[in-house]
This record gives sequence, structure tokens and C-alpha cells, in this order.
Amino acid sequence: MPPLERPKSMALTKLPPREVPVFAETDVLIIGGGPAGLGAALGAAEAGANVLLAERYGFLGGSATAALVITFMSSHTQQPTEDIGIADQLFPNDHGAGRPVVGGVLERLLDRLVAHGGAMAPSLQTGYVCPFDAEAFKTVALQMLDEAGVDYLLHALATDILGDEEIEGVVFETKSGPGVIKARLVIDCTGDGDVAAKAGALFEVGRDTDGLVQPMTLMFRLSGFLGTRFKEYVKQNPNDWCGVNGLWKLIEVASTKGDLEMPRDDILLFGTSHEQDLSINSTRISHVLGTDVWDLTFAECQGRHQMEHLASFLRQYVPGFERTYISQSATTVGVRETRRIVGDYRITARDILEARKFDDVIARGTYPLDIHDPEGKGTLLRRLPPGEAYDIPLRSLFPKGLRNLLVAGRCISGTHEAHSSYRIMPLCLATGQAAGVCAALAIRNGMYPREIPVAQVQQELIRQKASLRD
Repeated sequence: MPPLERPKSMALTKLPPREVPVFAETDVLIIGGGPAGLGAALGAAEAGANVLLAERYGFLGGSATAALVITFMSSHTQQPTEDIGIADQLFPNDHGAGRPVVGGVLERLLDRLVAHGGAMAPSLQTGYVCPFDAEAFKTVALQMLDEAGVDYLLHALATDILGDEEIEGVVFETKSGPGVIKARLVIDCTGDGDVAAKAGALFEVGRDTDGLVQPMTLMFRLSGFLGTRFKEYVKQNPNDWCGVNGLWKLIEVASTKGDLEMPRDDILLFGTSHEQDLSINSTRISHVLGTDVWDLTFAECQGRHQMEHLASFLRQYVPGFERTYISQSATTVGVRETRRIVGDYRITARDILEARKFDDVIARGTYPLDIHDPEGKGTLLRRLPPGEAYDIPLRSLFPKGLRNLLVAGRCISGTHEAHSSYRIMPLCLATGQAAGVCAALAIRNGMYPREIPVAQVQQELIRQKASLRD
């Protein structure tokens, strides 16, 4: 059956008033247990705050686990010839050595994942990307929260807020019924800015010209890959593969024969922490928005149709894929872009491409502008100058007009273009850690986050091994 058709008009109905239990009270409440939420929880706890993290799934990780985005993209400075991904794991390369610009929670998480046997450490050989195992991530994330003394509630979806001038608590829907968690400060790490929007924060969606956002992708994992056969094909067809993407010639042949309808112009593959497994990032669902349940339903269905179609093409046409099979698909479709909360500072593409520095820096990034075309097959990639990094200012974490709420992750304040760089998971961890530190210091000093001197936030971040300057 096709997904339920969107109603042409939705009539409104009243719900009866209700009284709900208070599940808990805390200093800092973090909504969302993805990379941003994990960074925020550990940053706040290490700075001395009582922390409670609420997550809608039964496990942590967000995009890293539920959406199966099982590669940390590079947070190292880039060199002129740099191309990252599976090709670098199969062939020697001549990349210049980059330097890391994100430390803190990310560095500790990577060390734990590698020690657990669940990740490949970022290195020159991998182009500084870090493939990891989603199940290892779930386990390690829980261990880190437990060791830090963070309380958490799983299976809890944030749906509303309490309070007028400022947030007094957040309403959650659970299998036990609705409930409230009260908090002095709240950090929205939902990715979509759900809580901030409920609190009345201004936000932007999509491109300035038409409001369209980057397409969604359903990630999946193929097992049974024979790297030696694929390596031989690439050697014999050097113009058909570059970095992590390609197969243009085979795509053309299969399309001409009617065996392939591609939603994008190439195939994008990433190696994993398992030798015969690949992560496939090639489904593409456009003209959908991740805050619309009807669009999400459509995207999930389209993503799975495309997944089967792509897996069949790879088995039939590409050497090394003859015996591959779909061993895992994402629990949820991956959403690149929804709301961007309007903050005290709006990060721009120019800030990124010119590697701009800010006095209130709380994180740094090196990832290029990476815009998957909201309408078509193409992808725009624009890199920073070689060896450079840009700053993310603390002000971009403060929603305008809201006093006791911070945002972290991909919903921080920036333009559509800038968002395409800072949305990656290492930067979500870094902005989360900064938001957690700022919240903890505000609690300790009896202030609102904006009132905390940025030097204090930076000092604590540096104590927590974050990287703010070379």
C-alpha cells in the first residue's frame, strides 16, 4: 500500500485539558541524545551541573545510529589535493597531513570507539574521516554518560513547553503517558529546533529564494563487498571514480538499458570499520521537509524503494559487489536540513570560506560547504583555503528573545549555505559541548547564559580539551 495520502484540508479539534506528572527536575535539561546532545551532556556535567538528557529513541546517537550516518567527516585542516573516503582506504595517497581543530568530547569519544574495536582512527590513510560501528557508538555513549553522572530518559519525545517569559519545563509523550521535566536551563539538541520553535524562537527554513531544503537520504549498509575486485576496476577505469564518489560510466550504461534511475548524479560510498562492509549514501529524496510527518512518511517509503534499486544495480554492474546484500538500513531517514534558529549571530558562507575568526569562538570547523541540490541531482562543494579553519561564535547558540534556552547542533544560527558545513557530526558535538559548558556556568553563577563572560566559557572548554586556537 502507498503511504496515507495527505488530507486536502485538516480540520481542527479541541483536546481536553490535562494534568500530567512531573517526571523530574534538574538544572540543565538536554533534548536529544545525538552528537550535539551527547556533547552538551558531557560538557555540562564536567563543568559541575546536574544534567538530564531526554531522547526519543531507545538508544543514543541520533544521526550516528538511528540514521546510520556511520562516518565522522573530517575535522582536520584540508590540503589542496585532499579527497576523502573509501578510495583512501583502498589506495595510497599523497595528501598533506592536516591538523585537528575539534577536540574535547569528540576526541574522547573517538578514543573510546577505537579502544572498543568499533572505529577506525582518523588518519592520513583515511583522509581523516572516521568510520565507526553504530552498535559500538550506542554502547560507548551510554558508558560515557554513566561515568559522567548524567541522568537520562529514553523513549521520551518532546512535544511542548511550560512557561511564558521563559521555559519552566518541557512536556514529553511517553509509553507511560505525558509528563513534564522541569529545568532551570534547556538546551535544544533536536536537530530540528523543535523546543526552540515551541518557545517562540524565530527560525529560517531552506534557501532564501524559495525555502527549499537539502534532500533527505536513507542510509544503508552493504555486506559481502570484495575490495580487491573493486580496486582492480578503479585502476582500470580511473576516470570513473574519484574520492568517495563516481561510477559515472556504469551509471550511464545501466540507465541506457533501463536498469537504473538515479536520484543523484553519482554513487557515494564510505568504508566502515568492517572490511567487507560499505556505507551507502546515495538515496536522495527532494522537496520534503523533516518537520512534516507526511513528508517524512513519503521520504521513508521512497528511500527504501531507492535502496533496493541501488543495491540491485551495484550487484549487477559493479565489480566487487556481486555478492553484496543489504545487512542494515537506517531506523529513520536522514534529515540534512530543517529549521535554523535565528540567533544573536548568523553564520554566513563568507565566514566559512574566508575562515573568519571571532572573539567569542567556542568551536572550529574545516568542512567545506556541501550543498546537495534541493531540486536536482548535483552537489555543490566549496572548500576552505588550505590549512585554514573557521570559528563558530557563542552568539550563534543564543536564540533571539529567549533567556534560558540554548541551541546546539545543526539548528544553530546560520544561513542555508553555511549550515551545509557546520551540520556535520563533529561540529554538532563541539557546539553541544560549548552549550553545555555555558549552561553549567550560568547555573553555577545564578545568571542567564548571555550574561556569562565568554572568557569563562572558553577557559572551561580549554580545560575540557576543546580546541579553540592553534
